[in-house]
Amino acid sequence: MKICGMSEQSVIDHAAELGADMCGFIFYPPSPRNVSPEQAARLETHGMKRVGVFVTQSADEVRAIAREARLDFIQLHGGQSAEFAAHFPAERVIRVLWPKKYATLEALQTDIDFFAPTCGMFLLDAGMGSGMTLDWPSLAGLRFPHPWMLSGGLGPDNVEEALAACSPDGLDMNSRLESSPGRKSAELLSRVFAQLTR
Repeated sequence: MKICGMSEQSVIDHAAELGADMCGFIFYPPSPRNVSPEQAARLETHGMKRVGVFVTQSADEVRAIAREARLDFIQLHGGQSAEFAAHFPAERVIRVLWPKKYATLEALQTDIDFFAPTCGMFLLDAGMGSGMTLDWPSLAGLRFPHPWMLSGGLGPDNVEEALAACSPDGLDMNSRLESSPGRKSAELLSRVFAQLTR
């Protein structure tokens, strides 16, 4: 379980208590969930793996931010090339793909296979913090050479349906756990974890 778009220590504390595995920090100024490397560095994640979401930075900038913010994983959320990803150890790279951009599942499968040597994990998303969902049953036939996470509009009202439809290895939640853009709700976090653990 990854909770993305984190910026407040109290919410991070709560997510850790609930059992979240990953804490996502977004380094993208247009996002209402953007944090600076300095902010991220000050936030304690209590053993949750630290993930940085990158959209426009150069490889050198990503490397510097990863060092300052003490990141465990680098999430490439800007359509970066395989050559870009090759600047980093593959096991630390989360490759984001957007199924809605592909005309067919076969085309998506081709890119999954193409990017596999330069990442250790995949994330299928509907849009960055958009709240939109994917056609979950259609993803069930894909073959992943690495673990994969499902993202896009996941929250207490639909997470069980999503899991049943396509059996991802992990879930990445963001906007549907917010009381307002960029502000995570402790109540919604508790609700979704209660559903997943019952």
